Amino acid sequence: MAAFTIATGTGNWFSALALGVTLLKCLLIPTYHSTDFEVHRNWLAITHSLPISQWYYEATSEWTLDYPPFFAWFEYILSHVAKYFDQEMLNVHNLNYSSSRTLLFQRFSVIFMDVLFVYAVRECCKCIDGKKVGKELTEKPKFILSVLLLWNFGLLIVDHIHFQYNGFLFGLMLLSIARLFQRQGLPILSRLVLNSWGQAILPRRLTKVLGLQKRHMEGAFLFAVLLHFKHIYLYVAPAYGVYLLRSYCFTANKPDGSIRWKSFSFVRVISLGLVVFLVSALSLGPFLALNQLPQVFSRLFPFKRGLCHAYWAPNFWALYNALDKVLSVIGLKLKFLDPNNIPKASMTSGLVQQFQHTVLPSVTPLATLICTLIAILPSIFCLWFKPQGPRGFLRCLTLCALSSFMFGWHVHEKAILLAILPMSLLSVGKAGDASIFLILTTTGHYSLFPLLFTAPELPIKILLMLLFTIYSISSLKTLFRKEKPLFNWMETFYLLGLGPLEVCCEFVFPFTSWKVKYPFIPLLLTSVYCAVGITYAWFKLYVSVLIDSAIGKTKKQ
Repeated sequence: MAAFTIATGTGNWFSALALGVTLLKCLLIPTYHSTDFEVHRNWLAITHSLPISQWYYEATSEWTLDYPPFFAWFEYILSHVAKYFDQEMLNVHNLNYSSSRTLLFQRFSVIFMDVLFVYAVRECCKCIDGKKVGKELTEKPKFILSVLLLWNFGLLIVDHIHFQYNGFLFGLMLLSIARLFQRQGLPILSRLVLNSWGQAILPRRLTKVLGLQKRHMEGAFLFAVLLHFKHIYLYVAPAYGVYLLRSYCFTANKPDGSIRWKSFSFVRVISLGLVVFLVSALSLGPFLALNQLPQVFSRLFPFKRGLCHAYWAPNFWALYNALDKVLSVIGLKLKFLDPNNIPKASMTSGLVQQFQHTVLPSVTPLATLICTLIAILPSIFCLWFKPQGPRGFLRCLTLCALSSFMFGWHVHEKAILLAILPMSLLSVGKAGDASIFLILTTTGHYSLFPLLFTAPELPIKILLMLLFTIYSISSLKTLFRKEKPLFNWMETFYLLGLGPLEVCCEFVFPFTSWKVKYPFIPLLLTSVYCAVGITYAWFKLYVSVLIDSAIGKTKKQ
């Protein structure tokens, strides 16, 4: 019914979008699922069958529990529903168990938990500036953002084909972002009394009279909870920490935007610290009491897994590995290298393992940490010294996520979604950000293709990505049609190159003699080609942030 009333009101069209994507998720239930399906089934069994003291020690399956405690409790709660579907799925010794009822339960559990993501998207849409409002519903920024988030191609295939629970986790992140930008009270009054740093320009008493109370604490609480569900969100923690300190713990700014140091509030710092402490105590307290924190952390941060994940996330290290591979081949051809001295562990074997580079220096976890910190610091400095309000925070958050993706240790290719989703919020506000978003999302989504390697899913992933990409480009071009083109000739040529790359990897290479001798070539080509685009988007976003900060400083002077 909602589909027929899409144009009659905000609630109706949003409900129609949410209902439509939910029906699509249901259609994807019979599709291929990865080993992550067995991972989560095993976690259901562990948390249901064993006492808490054994959760992070159990190793019957190779897929041991390696998420923070809140996610373990989440699996525990799910297991008490799962037992009504199929009790056998909760047996720790039933490895690789997958009955039809187990499949239905786990698929529907992901779909059901996406309710939180849908709610978070709706809240984020309330924060969107309505200046660029077209006559047609489909030209409204809120409508475009809703489609970009609810129908996000990467989230669809990772959660509802490959199988994971990213939807409700990203829901928590988006909801925390929304809360940081919202104030309790009337939205129109909020705009009138806030400056560009998100702080009140009216006296505190009048702000209270209007009912405009800050929601920073809610945002901080939600993010703290999120960290104890999945620790990958530590990537964006620096942006949260600096923004909360800058906009909440300091209560006033000078006319030029710099901090009034006398406005520092110890009470607010203590309250933020208390929130983080209480959430952490609730999560880690039981394991601290059991003296198991070292064991928990050893599961959460397994540095022995090697520099790159099996699928080669398209980041700086993919380019580094490819260069090492090219140099090693040239070295062997020119007889500069001894074949007997080439390391046996190969970075292109598809296995998660440690290996030594052949020509270039091998990379250690400490080296990746240093590179990541160096890459993040400029965005943090801009957020502190040259704040741009909520947009500045989102840009810093995206750069933290992208920098960690670019230089982190053992990065999963799915982590690109941590940058794509918040970048979606920026894409509907400014043409420059829309351009960066389209390059990032198109390249990042294509890099997920190797996750779905079975024949039946080939037309599904191609069709879904084409539909999402065409909509993204056309809608954002329409939104910013009065401004300069979103792509230059070089960017257009690069994005169009994804088509021939797909044809080569999926339809040509399997019929060549190289398939047996060089099976890693499609993966290498995909990772390296996409790494170029993602690196370009990261660099372009950084330049944009630095230029905007410099312009903002000049205007204030």
